[in-house]
Amino acid sequence: MAEPNDQGSFSDYPFAATILEDVAAAGYQAPTPIQAAFIPLALAGRDVIGLAQTGTGKTAAFALPIIERLAQRMEMAALVLSPTRELARQTATMFNQLGRSSGIRVATIVGGAPLSDDWKALASWPNVLVATPGRLIDHIASATVALGEVEVLVVDEADRMHDMGFMPQVRRILEALPPERQTLMLTATMPPEVERIARRHMRDPAKVQIGRRSAPAERATHRLFLVKSHQKDELLVHLVGEGEGRVLVFVRTKVGVDRLARTLRSRVRGVARIHSGRAQAERDEAMAGFRNGKYRILVATDVAARGLDVADIWRVINYDFPHNPEDYVHRIGRTARASASGEAISFVAPRERALVAAVERLTGQSLPLERPPARGRRRSRQRAARA
Repeated sequence: MAEPNDQGSFSDYPFAATILEDVAAAGYQAPTPIQAAFIPLALAGRDVIGLAQTGTGKTAAFALPIIERLAQRMEMAALVLSPTRELARQTATMFNQLGRSSGIRVATIVGGAPLSDDWKALASWPNVLVATPGRLIDHIASATVALGEVEVLVVDEADRMHDMGFMPQVRRILEALPPERQTLMLTATMPPEVERIARRHMRDPAKVQIGRRSAPAERATHRLFLVKSHQKDELLVHLVGEGEGRVLVFVRTKVGVDRLARTLRSRVRGVARIHSGRAQAERDEAMAGFRNGKYRILVATDVAARGLDVADIWRVINYDFPHNPEDYVHRIGRTARASASGEAISFVAPRERALVAAVERLTGQSLPLERPPARGRRRSRQRAARA
């Protein structure tokens, strides 16, 4: 939620009174920088590329102009592509919240959900469709979704689409859409393949960039601990026990997530886990519980690095340091969102020093390594001796 700033007011834009009422009811006080730069161009019908780090308000930046354009209309005229199921559902929630009084009807079709859910959603006469690329391709192939009336396409988290290998599906979807449309692209970074797609499928796009493209959340405090593998568990228990705030822990593999969640549950309360191997209902329950406070600690693979919109995450902890430096940016973007502050903590094995140097080159920031707290080292030595 944005704090008042020098970006003006939402009433400065030609939004209908009902939209402004819903914006106020949602608690938005003033546009964030990306919203202030993006919204006027989108309202004017321009193709726009928005470059900003995660947690800066990009979803509302494209949702509000679409709501203004489609208010009270019947046809399905907007399509939003999301890389993950979680982000798709959170985007739909944003449309429902900000378009409550404008006749906005949103359908969500995502991989992993029963097809019966899709039929029910599509039968509700939506005017906005939010979809993951793979599931939408299935519907295009079976002619169960009609895209002929789409006027606005949003490619959300385009760099994550690239990272997850979705660009072939995105290209197929672009070819299936009417050529005369408005295209909005939101991304934290601009890989070459994403830039090529933008040049080919967008018409003279305006580019809006807020801050450095690869900069981590500016309000986050970064701490990196040089640790050996046997020190990680005790150090993690120590760090999550230093406060009562929400903690998001990133682990590289699904097996690692399951193991670490079991370990944490034997020591602390309120632990959930999420990765692509879990059933959708289990993922939804873990996400909802983390958001509403049932769970204080969420252990996750990078499936949650994008699209997890939870207020006031106190600490993001990289239990496994990411191999891709851009993943560091995406992971720590889960804390210090909007006007909040937060802390990003990473465990670095001695052989991973080169990965830290790659992150420093990408971000232009120095990330000095430190030794773990003495208490954590002492317990780790005792544990190793018992073993």
